[in-house]
Amino acid sequence: MTGQSTSDQPRDVPPARSREPDPVDVVRRIVLAQLTRGPRTRAQLAETCRRRGAPEAAVETVLDRFAELGLVDDEAFARAWVDSRHAGRGLARRALRHELRHRGVDEQTVAQALEVVDDEAERRSAEALVRARLPGLARHDRATRRRRLHGLLVRRGYSSGLALGVVDALLEQEAAGSDP
Repeated sequence: MTGQSTSDQPRDVPPARSREPDPVDVVRRIVLAQLTRGPRTRAQLAETCRRRGAPEAAVETVLDRFAELGLVDDEAFARAWVDSRHAGRGLARRALRHELRHRGVDEQTVAQALEVVDDEAERRSAEALVRARLPGLARHDRATRRRRLHGLLVRRGYSSGLALGVVDALLEQEAAGSDP
């Protein structure tokens, strides 16, 4: 086989090149995959893309476009998060602020989202949590019940003063025989 080319291709056809994928397409696929799993903040999406080695320019291009389309909206994310976590889990403003900041939402957006939770709404939420837990603690003495209920509220972001006030008031109502 001397004198013959080892390639089956004619010499005038260039060899196939391995094409590098377009970074914008790669980032777009990453972001879409993340958004199908659930809502994400811009910071969360950017961090995921960076961890996967995406170029910063491609990340910004895709996230800017998705923001224009309304697919990435930190303000809507923050409002929905506050509505869901305050009503569903009874979290106080302090805990909600921490969770949103942890997800990369800026302080101004967090403050706007938390405007719907005023002092009275926070107190009602704390009372609802305590009322829901009181029956399960009936076998314990008052000091144990007070300590556990106080701990529950503090872990959910309520101030110690508010927590003690709510717990003591509802324990007093219960002791007086009225429905807490």
